[in-house]
Amino acid sequence: MPVHIFKVVWSRTTGAVLLLAVLCVAAPAAELSDASLERGFHLLYNLDFGGAEAQFAEFQRKHADDPMGPVSEAAGLLFSELNRLAILRERFFAEDSKSPPRSRVKADPVIQGRFDSALRRTEALAAPQLVRNPNDRNALLALTLVNGLRADYSALIENRNLPALRHTRDATVYARRLLNICPDCYDAYIASGISQYLIGSAAAPVRWILKMDGFSVSKAQGMADLRLVADRGRYLAPYASIWLASAYIREKNLTDGKKLLIKLRDEFPGNPLFARELAQMDTQER
Repeated sequence: MPVHIFKVVWSRTTGAVLLLAVLCVAAPAAELSDASLERGFHLLYNLDFGGAEAQFAEFQRKHADDPMGPVSEAAGLLFSELNRLAILRERFFAEDSKSPPRSRVKADPVIQGRFDSALRRTEALAAPQLVRNPNDRNALLALTLVNGLRADYSALIENRNLPALRHTRDATVYARRLLNICPDCYDAYIASGISQYLIGSAAAPVRWILKMDGFSVSKAQGMADLRLVADRGRYLAPYASIWLASAYIREKNLTDGKKLLIKLRDEFPGNPLFARELAQMDTQER
């Protein structure tokens, strides 16, 4: 399949998907009760990377055999790298077709090594758990997240769009397995919601090609899944709200998009992205 087809799809996510790494990792895990994990992700929403790293390290000390520990560490590493490279400061809710394409960034090889190591450790912990119990929720969740993080790194830092979409599809497969055994794990709907909305928003020839390759292509179903997460998700409600705000703005529903951004800005004052987007919207409305 031509790589440029995938570039069309990923270009629609400029910046909105850049939050996937950390926010997607805060997915549902009914069996997790350690507060350090939840605190760590909240700190990442507020861009407090040092505080988040400390919380994830504490979780791993207490739960050395839990794959959620290293995958959370990987999320923090990727998100901090996106921030360092100024990718987090790109405008992500509304694309400007006249803007020049983003130049290739230079990744930190040390961070990349730590990131890859954390993902491999996650897989090493999750794989035997699935052998013992194919319905292990933590293992299914962790492997969902591993593929989501790899998709982000491929697309946003390496500009490798074909591998990114393939990792996204793999993440969706694991998410569906989780939902089959835990239908009230609403946060898991984020995987299908994002992929279906993005691909469903592409041009008809692109949708057809991706559908033939096994991707779901319903934008309406994608938005429905995102609303479900936003309304009933445990950890990913803010992330689903980000995607819904992005969708509303693209669909010219500025009123609902603005409401979601105001809520996010007030909940996470340490993250300037929401306030900046609101300011841009106010400027455009004048």
